[in-house]
Amino acid sequence: MSAHRAITQEPPTGDAVQPAPAGTPAHTPLRRLGLGTLLAATARHHPDRIAVIDPADKPAWSGRPAITWTYAAAAEIVERLARGLRGWRLPAGSRIGLCLPGSAESVLAILAVEAAGHVAVMLPVSWDEERLLAAAQNVGLAAVLTQARLGAAAPAERLCTVAMRYFGLRYLAAFGPDVPDGVINLDRFVLDGPAGPAPNHPPAPAGVVSFAGGDPDRPVFRGGEALVAAAAAHLVAARVAPGERILSLIGPHDLRGLATGLAAAIVAGATLEVLPLFDGAAFAAALRRAGPTHLVAPAFLEKNLAGRELPPDLRSATFVHRAPARLPARNRAPGGHQALRLETVIDAVAFDETALVSGRRGGPGDVSVVLGRPERLALPAGLMEIRHEADGRLAFRGQACASAALQRGAPRTADPGAWRASPYATILFAGLATGIDVAALRVEADPPESVFFAPA
Repeated sequence: MSAHRAITQEPPTGDAVQPAPAGTPAHTPLRRLGLGTLLAATARHHPDRIAVIDPADKPAWSGRPAITWTYAAAAEIVERLARGLRGWRLPAGSRIGLCLPGSAESVLAILAVEAAGHVAVMLPVSWDEERLLAAAQNVGLAAVLTQARLGAAAPAERLCTVAMRYFGLRYLAAFGPDVPDGVINLDRFVLDGPAGPAPNHPPAPAGVVSFAGGDPDRPVFRGGEALVAAAAAHLVAARVAPGERILSLIGPHDLRGLATGLAAAIVAGATLEVLPLFDGAAFAAALRRAGPTHLVAPAFLEKNLAGRELPPDLRSATFVHRAPARLPARNRAPGGHQALRLETVIDAVAFDETALVSGRRGGPGDVSVVLGRPERLALPAGLMEIRHEADGRLAFRGQACASAALQRGAPRTADPGAWRASPYATILFAGLATGIDVAALRVEADPPESVFFAPA
């Protein structure tokens, strides 16, 4: 049984989702696992399976080699990094910032922070000094992991100036080359650090912090189990099989990138390749690489792929929308004249850092159907539920939506059984959602161009 099926209680492919037996509690606790536990399990049973692939052009913009990591090698490096982080003797649950672009170092660092018992704080590498400083103060960062070079930028040097203005930052470390003076060299940290097996009783996953709308003044905490649950809910639609490849154009800086990329790959036992700096030729080459592939891309890129011949190994394409958003027109469903030449297209809608709702376009689980009629969501109640509030706003609850705004830098308890009202409402036509808007700005939709939904 795959990890995501075990978490979601999803039946095997082709079986219908059956209602819970009478008397079953609506919120039966789901299995609680962290990404590190899943990584270690795959490393034990499939050590030679590929975990992470670096982009081929990585040396040009980082000065670092492009490496393909197996699950066994990734697990070893994660443990080396985690042992080094434990040596800093920070209190358990300390917030450690990750200002990395999405390459293999990002994956290893996120997992190492979890293995060390700390909270990973996702800092976009595009942020300037002022936004990084605001985030550090709002979250209460104790340390930051970054890299020395990113094209013409120097993230490590930028963070040195942040450290001079924020005295709570006790440690600053970077991957090379050319690590600035006074910054811990993470390459030496890994190569010269102690090796050995992971502890018999690793700490519970402390969680991650991301920023709603990319705003450093809106940090949101999500527990480690909630991140795994969000990825599992997405995989019900994406159906990535073990050993298949996820090719993502979205970095792991927020719920969108984490749940569809890193977390989805580890939950599925799949391979992750992220292209942090978009280059058309590099993307085309990566897309053509042999092997079953699942593309994840921002929604606006769909029009660039429509009508083009796509590689035969491309199993699915997930287009990620961020609310507020207009949902795809009816004639862009599979088989339509403006559609991608691909059987499986998935829409995933991110509601800030609260929830990610994914569904196969044109089927019963299409997001237009589910957001218009929340009772059509075919997930266990303990994983995710959706409802329309009296004022029209969408609300979510379940393990996949368990998140909470930070208060004075400290994570607040995220109760998976509590409803979380979003500021968004659906734009409806004939019971179908054609878009999502801020609740106060909701308008009636124009009639859809055509109906494309498959029979239920």
